[in-house]
Amino acid sequence: MRSSVVRIPPIAHSTTDAGFLQLLIGLAREKGVIGYPGDGANLWPAVHARDLASLFRLALEKGPAGKYWHGIEGDGIRFREIAEALGSRMGVPAVPVPADVLMLPAFFGFLANLVTLDLPASNAITRQTLGWDPVQPGLIEDLDNGHYFPAGRIAIP
Repeated sequence: MRSSVVRIPPIAHSTTDAGFLQLLIGLAREKGVIGYPGDGANLWPAVHARDLASLFRLALEKGPAGKYWHGIEGDGIRFREIAEALGSRMGVPAVPVPADVLMLPAFFGFLANLVTLDLPASNAITRQTLGWDPVQPGLIEDLDNGHYFPAGRIAIP
């Protein structure tokens, strides 16, 4: 028996995504702004679910035993860029949230510890060893495909 580990990023986006991005969209709807921690330079890895599925197949078919594979579409996306992309599509401003406000339950709630994470990673070894090449839309591009905002732009009154 051969085994290996595919590391799944916190954002696996697709038409069926019901995870982290939906939580951020919900917060933005509630507050009328979308926040990012500090300068928003912390990196968040993401991948399209279809690209992730192809990685699992390649890991099974070609992966040597005992290896770890990073299923990410690039080297990560700055949290500020994610917030700005969501904000522009929703018609709400993306704003920095200072550290003293960040941990207050009133802003990010239970997500406060998550949004501050800096998760740099690389898919170079995964691509080189398995020949994996993510071909689906990247996260920012996927936001324009309509499934996150079914009625187009969601303006907040």
